[in-house]
Amino acid sequence: MHLPMGLWSSLATLFVAIGPVETAAVFASLTSGIHKADRISLATRSVLIAGGMLLLFAIGGNAALSLLHISFSAFQVAGGILLFLQALALTFANPGLSSISEAEQRDAKRPGDIAVLPLAFPLIAGPGSLSAIVLLMSRADRQVEVVGILAVLVLCLAITFLAMIASERLERWLGETGADVVGRVSGVLLAALAVQFVFDGLRQSGLVH
Repeated sequence: MHLPMGLWSSLATLFVAIGPVETAAVFASLTSGIHKADRISLATRSVLIAGGMLLLFAIGGNAALSLLHISFSAFQVAGGILLFLQALALTFANPGLSSISEAEQRDAKRPGDIAVLPLAFPLIAGPGSLSAIVLLMSRADRQVEVVGILAVLVLCLAITFLAMIASERLERWLGETGADVVGRVSGVLLAALAVQFVFDGLRQSGLVH
């Protein structure tokens, strides 16, 4: 697949920020014992809800920044720091558990619909992925870049959905060690991307030349 370098960067950022493998691991834990049809329904609704939230941030993120009088360079630095913290959690914490707290895990195992909380938010559309999509859209100068980033977002959500559907097989195939390696490698990659966002923000602010 031939993609411009900017789209490869966007794909890597969103893929790691959303974390399909980590999401699938948590999904498998929360839905163990649930009928396959119900699991598919949960995965579908959670991905659609998360996709709607991410699309809302993608389209309205810049307007919200302008309304709050927040410069793009300031948001780049703040978003980069937030993504870096998520990268640290991926690198040093148990894979798949950095996106939701223990209390959210306990609440999710109680009777009720978990498609919105915690699956859609904060598992798929968490602070890291929401910040990432706003940062990427803010950097897009041309219409074709905007369309490309939205296409990458849809691709990442589709991969997340497929990973959730196949979560049990994925868990057996990767095992605990495999999932741990994927999480840690993803964390290192996201850390590098996050630092680049901070550097870009500082450069645009004029503090660094």
